[in-house]
Amino acid sequence: MSKLTVIFPIAALAFIALVFSACLPLLRQGVTFPEEGRHMTRRDRLLCLGITALYALTAFSGLGDTQGIESFCKFGGRGEYALIELPEDTWVSALRYYHGLNMGEYYVEFSEDGEQFQYVASMEARHKDVFKWNQAELSENWAGPVRFVRITASRALWLGEIAIYDDSGDLIPAEAMGIPAGCRRLFDEQEKIPAEASFMNSTYFDEIYHARTAYEHIENVAPYEISHPPLGKLLLGVGIRLFGMVPFGWRFSGTLFGVLMLPVLYLFLKKMFGGTLVPACGTAILASDFMHFAQTRLATIDTYEVLFILLMYGFFWCYWCADRTSRRAWLPPLAMSGVCFGLGAASKWTGIYAGGGLAVLWLIDRIRRHLALRRAAPGRAWRETRENIGWCLLFFVLVPAVIYYVSYWPYGTAQGMSGPGMLFSKDYLRIVLDNQKYMLHYHSNVTATHPYSSVWWQWLLDVRPILYYQHIFPDGRESSIGAWLNPMLCWGGLAAMLTMAYLAAAKRDKTALFILVGYLAQLVPWLFVTRVVFEYHYFPSSVFLVLALGHLFRTTELRHPKPRPVILSFTIVSVVLFLAFYPALSGLPVPRWYDLKFLKWMGTWPY
Repeated sequence: MSKLTVIFPIAALAFIALVFSACLPLLRQGVTFPEEGRHMTRRDRLLCLGITALYALTAFSGLGDTQGIESFCKFGGRGEYALIELPEDTWVSALRYYHGLNMGEYYVEFSEDGEQFQYVASMEARHKDVFKWNQAELSENWAGPVRFVRITASRALWLGEIAIYDDSGDLIPAEAMGIPAGCRRLFDEQEKIPAEASFMNSTYFDEIYHARTAYEHIENVAPYEISHPPLGKLLLGVGIRLFGMVPFGWRFSGTLFGVLMLPVLYLFLKKMFGGTLVPACGTAILASDFMHFAQTRLATIDTYEVLFILLMYGFFWCYWCADRTSRRAWLPPLAMSGVCFGLGAASKWTGIYAGGGLAVLWLIDRIRRHLALRRAAPGRAWRETRENIGWCLLFFVLVPAVIYYVSYWPYGTAQGMSGPGMLFSKDYLRIVLDNQKYMLHYHSNVTATHPYSSVWWQWLLDVRPILYYQHIFPDGRESSIGAWLNPMLCWGGLAAMLTMAYLAAAKRDKTALFILVGYLAQLVPWLFVTRVVFEYHYFPSSVFLVLALGHLFRTTELRHPKPRPVILSFTIVSVVLFLAFYPALSGLPVPRWYDLKFLKWMGTWPY
């Protein structure tokens, strides 16, 4: 850690303090946001489209290779082998392989005459080796030219491609024959072999679970990763269906959902606060957030959950503010909030935390509404309450349960079931119930450790980012991908959230209360989780930090004589920091001194 980097967090905190010194005095009397200006104008549409398009270009750039290994030699069981004949007797210096589905190992043997073979290596096919380029460790016992290579599977395995190199480091052309009928596929995509393995051509971090499972659903194979509900993997699989089982394909859907968060947030900010400056700046702040960028470009399921959380709270806000005397005004947003809750819960269980926050907000709103009606029309109060409870049971219990239950469709088809009738079978029900028991047991008994794990209070302060990928080149450059919040959003958002707590308690600010409850619903459950956790679990909370900043900035805009410099300066600094940290979020190679002297703001940051 360079002494120079100490200056940066101090300067960032000083700048945030300066911004808040201009904003906080304006909150002493509370604020009521005007009702006008909450509908999208032509200017809003242009700004929203511009920010979203610019972010989309950045997010999809360098996402991953659009071509990769997609044909596989499928070994049917133990003992099946592929016999590879080289063009001539050759000294073999290295052997690389691209592994597909299932786990086991391949045994590599060399021969000069095709009759006497000697074992030289095991090519491991572990869960962490799937859909990536791996290097076989060749034994030094063999010293001599090679004409034949035999690869034998320990069980049913999918092997995508083999790359054999001579002592000059050149790729050796070869042909394969053997028991698997498709063994020729081991050499049918040699032009796609990369110079070295990287995130651009291979899976990294939890992609080895989620991208794999998405592909298994497509191939109608029993899924390997069953520690989360299926919907996230099904959505992830849409990109694979469109672009193939290649890095761009398995990262496409998550990146698209990350892009879609921006117009959704813009609309949310517009409905909540009105105006144009705050929705535009709030959207730009999310677009320049480190975690939003890195996490949505990773083929895991968190992105889908966060978008559905944003949608369910956005629709619930519309219900929260709707005219309760008109069912046409409040029923549709309530229904859509319930649907999005179901989609979020079917993507990841932590979506249920968000539903808990909605339940708290509903209860607060219902009590207020009921007490107000009791004074004016006692009979109507109970009637309306019973009706509202009935609709909520439909939209937040029955509909989500159906969505959740149906999402297990690929589990059923992988077991040989078919057609809508399987949903009503005991076998399908047993699959769903057994998986709930497994998930509960799994998450309750995780004992694994991780060098980049963290605890909840570290998320609040950006103390311990998670490093997903790192590669140091021989020339000293470094390629890395990590996830943590932009310090402007993390530290400024936390200060804004504490302000929301003050406004909700002291000023009875309904908007601040809504934001605070949404934030705490995502954070508080993690205070009681004892298993290993990471900063990306703070991702759902981050969108509420943006809403808290929106509240603060909209108040400033309404009461400050010159609000634009305050709001724009915060947004611009956020964007500048994103540009500065872009290499550490995207895997762009940079000199290692750049990371150490400019990006390593804390000793706990892994750069």
